[in-house]
Amino acid sequence: MPLAATGELVAAAAAARGAVAAFNVITLEHIEAVIAGAERVDAPVVLQVSENAVKFRHGRVLPLARAAAEAAERAAVPVALHLDHVRDDDLLRQAARAGFSSVMYDAARLPYQENLAATRAATDWAHAQGLWIEAELGRIGGKNGEAPPDPHAPGARTDPGEAAAFVADSGVDALAVAIGSTHAMTTRTAALDHGLLKRLSATLDVPLVLHGSSGLPDEELTGAVAGGIAKVNIGTALNVAMTGAIREFLAAHPTAADARTYLGAGRDAMAGAVARLIRVLGAVP
Repeated sequence: MPLAATGELVAAAAAARGAVAAFNVITLEHIEAVIAGAERVDAPVVLQVSENAVKFRHGRVLPLARAAAEAAERAAVPVALHLDHVRDDDLLRQAARAGFSSVMYDAARLPYQENLAATRAATDWAHAQGLWIEAELGRIGGKNGEAPPDPHAPGARTDPGEAAAFVADSGVDALAVAIGSTHAMTTRTAALDHGLLKRLSATLDVPLVLHGSSGLPDEELTGAVAGGIAKVNIGTALNVAMTGAIREFLAAHPTAADARTYLGAGRDAMAGAVARLIRVLGAVP
């Protein structure tokens, strides 16, 4: 079916007091697995390509974006394309022609006023291109190998009043909030500040996004959706599933040389993880 728009999927999820799952993809196997898992449970899904994934692909966004778009258009469920965690303005300006309907512009590392100014400029450009834009306020941490923030440090959590001003002044369509999760966790031991999430949800009139979701147990994910999260980003969980399946396959078949065999095992494992996580989020019965 035709490519879906991220903003429409998120709006529909928010209206139903649910959340759409957004999975970060690195390889064609990731793309195929996310779509297969979403089709297995008949749910819409967002394919996300991060700036780090683009760097891995030698700085070229189009090969992976075009592969994702081609696969999405053949999917039996709505699939949207999202350019994730963009810091490079040159990459941002490739989003529309590369087929993305949305972008997450990441200036959260900057002091508040600099974050606001950079995000406002990115928003003005994105909206002129018809793109839906997400930003981040607070410090989720864990990207690019950085240590997670001290949960008690100033600015480590998203302040509701500051967030309301940021959304109003920047014009963004959605906000990723720092409420206790961390990027790149391989263990599911993180805990969210559900009281803060409740206050943010009551204060803000744009959809809320949860990053670093791979580190959260199932009950934390379902609690996040119940508390007002409308888009849930997942990346590391797929890599854990893929790598684990490949290790297991190669341990059982030490002479295997055909990459299709172990990549196939990894793809199947990721598809299963996608289907399970979408069910956990409550997008399907």
